[in-house]
Amino acid sequence: MLTWPTGLLQLLLLQTAWKMGSGQLHYSVLEESQHGTFVGRIAQDLGLEVSELVPRMFRMLSKGEKDYFEVNLQNGILFVNSRIDREELCAKTADCVLHLEVIVEKPLRFFHVEVEIKDMNDNAPVFSAREQILSMAEILTASGTRFPLKGASDADIGTNALLNYKLSPNKHFALDTGNDEDDSKSVVLVLKVPLDREESPVHHLVLTATDGGEPKLTGTVQLVINVLDVNDNPPVFNQSVYRVKLLENTASGSLVITLNATDLDEGINREISYFFTDSLDYVTKLFGIKSDTGEIRVIGKLDYEESKFYELPIVAEDKGNSPLSGHCKVLIEVLDMNDNIPELSVNSLSVPLPEDSPPGTVVAILSASDRDSGTNGQISCFLFPPGVPFKLESTFKNYYSLIVGAVLDREQVAEYRMVVTVEDQGVPPLSSSISLLVPISDINDHAPAFTQPSYTVFVKENNPPGAHIFTVSALDPDVAENALITYWIDEKLWPLSSYISVHSESGKLYALQSLDYEELKLLEFQVRAKDAGMPSLCGNATVQVFVLDENDNTPVVSGSSEENLILLVVPVMPGHIVGKIHALDADSGYNAWLRYELVEESSSPWSVGQYSGEVSTKYPLDESEGGKIQSVLVLVKDHGKPQLSATATLSVSLVTSGQTIKTDINLRRSGESFVPLVDSINVYLIIAICSVSSLFLLATLIYVALRCHCKAKESMVYGPGMATLVCASEVGSWSYSNRHSHILAGVNTEAGAKSDLMIFSPNIPVFADNGELINGTDIPPDSTKKLLTKSVGKLAGSC
Repeated sequence: MLTWPTGLLQLLLLQTAWKMGSGQLHYSVLEESQHGTFVGRIAQDLGLEVSELVPRMFRMLSKGEKDYFEVNLQNGILFVNSRIDREELCAKTADCVLHLEVIVEKPLRFFHVEVEIKDMNDNAPVFSAREQILSMAEILTASGTRFPLKGASDADIGTNALLNYKLSPNKHFALDTGNDEDDSKSVVLVLKVPLDREESPVHHLVLTATDGGEPKLTGTVQLVINVLDVNDNPPVFNQSVYRVKLLENTASGSLVITLNATDLDEGINREISYFFTDSLDYVTKLFGIKSDTGEIRVIGKLDYEESKFYELPIVAEDKGNSPLSGHCKVLIEVLDMNDNIPELSVNSLSVPLPEDSPPGTVVAILSASDRDSGTNGQISCFLFPPGVPFKLESTFKNYYSLIVGAVLDREQVAEYRMVVTVEDQGVPPLSSSISLLVPISDINDHAPAFTQPSYTVFVKENNPPGAHIFTVSALDPDVAENALITYWIDEKLWPLSSYISVHSESGKLYALQSLDYEELKLLEFQVRAKDAGMPSLCGNATVQVFVLDENDNTPVVSGSSEENLILLVVPVMPGHIVGKIHALDADSGYNAWLRYELVEESSSPWSVGQYSGEVSTKYPLDESEGGKIQSVLVLVKDHGKPQLSATATLSVSLVTSGQTIKTDINLRRSGESFVPLVDSINVYLIIAICSVSSLFLLATLIYVALRCHCKAKESMVYGPGMATLVCASEVGSWSYSNRHSHILAGVNTEAGAKSDLMIFSPNIPVFADNGELINGTDIPPDSTKKLLTKSVGKLAGSC
């Protein structure tokens, strides 16, 4: 157990090494360790709190097929999970390292951990055969003759595989275990004393191989030495070691080398056969030797990544009765070729990516590898296509982070499909690619926008209640609930709920009641659109609803229901004005433009002004007509479509001087009364004649004066719309009438409208626009109606 100062020193050294390794940890553990064997306090060494391992989704990935290690999430300790055989994993490789990747999230971090598997002496030296048979000629074999033996092999490495050989005690042979020029330890049997076949034809020795591990392990082989006669010259190679370099992936059948051994004997003792002394499977599967020529050829597939070096022990043996042999070694070095395509894998991918992710946000972690070595194994990684708002950054060797490189906008690009390519530096270079799809998730960064800032809607009056009059539409480039739009009418300053409503989902505008042009000409309000995002965003648009006039008001003849009579004293000259019909129409424009005509004009002595309504005589009336009462039926029509009309009946009594005059004027018009021109008539004919003449003269003067002063056309403004005032110069009568005007506007206004202007018969006062009396008493100019102005303030701001 380590003392406190020593343990503290090791902890400081480990921390320093970890910082210098750019976030990498290095542990070591003996092979064959039992399940649960402590490896290291990985959470503490990585600077992580044990309590945050589970919330931050701590996980460990291994590149191998087995999970040899596991992490206890309760205490952060890395321990052995399953049996580890170093020889199975790494064979004779000196550095046996398992690579682990540790990933934690929130925030995302990546760590690289290396666990070195330490060798233990668990493999004893093994000889390729249970016995080795040697043949030696008697007498002729001189002292000091060397006979190479097949050495043992040990699957361990380092000192555990460092072998020492020992020969059983004897007087003829000794061992020479000196190093060859290739630094490989060989075993040579050396003859100390010449053999005597008659003394001993066969010698049995035991060769023991002991490794350098603790505890030491051994292996043995029986040496059978046959003492022969006659053939006393063994084959001899021109060199003991041959070195050959071959490219990996050399084609099968390619020649490696042709060996040549010589034998000084003659005849059959000179004929030589070549073969491998060590029939290891991996050698015989890759190389073959032709026994009669000594040609060695490739018969398998060479792979630099599997083995970089091969040692072929060769025997050349003659065919004498007592065969003699010569030995050599062929050392083959395999040269690397760029034959492995770089591999690329995604260790972590965080999608979908919010569009407000700032530059530098890590999207994915990728790892690359190449089994080749040197420049063939040096790789570079790049992103395609160029111009995407992402970039690759190298974190440490062969690890890359895909990060956000520019501002994202989902409304411009909803997803990015990228190709990450890894390429080595071999000649020619090899590469591989993977495709990454990074969808961009939406945030509520766009307010609903109407297709136009303001809308003008024209609606005919007398619409049915609940009628659909228009549809407003707002667009939101966001998606899902961020683009779910709700509409409403802003009525903070003035309630509109009794006139207009909007469907919250479709944006359809409905008129809740029948609109009357004579009461309401313009509605101006704001429609707002709000999305369902968090926080929600709003847009607005102004809507102006103009009410269009329809011919829905019948002309109304003014007057009273009292019975009156117009007296006309004969004789009368043609063109004499008897009276005038007064009619009003609540409509406007052409719908209020009135025209007068007689019902029976052809047989009647009367005529009526088409636009003035003045009733006059067509031909002279003499005293023979006296004592008669005549009825004049006048039809009043407007110019609307469909055309509406009313009738008025005028009773005229024709009297002569001295007659008692009675009047009875009945005016009828579909429930309306005619306005009598004369309230009472003096029974005396002179007074009647004077009155009629005075009225006629006064009416003529006023009529001429108004025709001279009236403009051809005068405009009246109601909110944003224009209305035309028709005067007598065009149609012969003032007939325009506006009952009421409501302007519901986004801004308060003080503008008013002109008063109704009418021309009455000569015995009724007429007023000018400024209120001054033309023929009568002064009254205010706006005596017939008032302009009602109500406003809805324009609202601004967020929802």
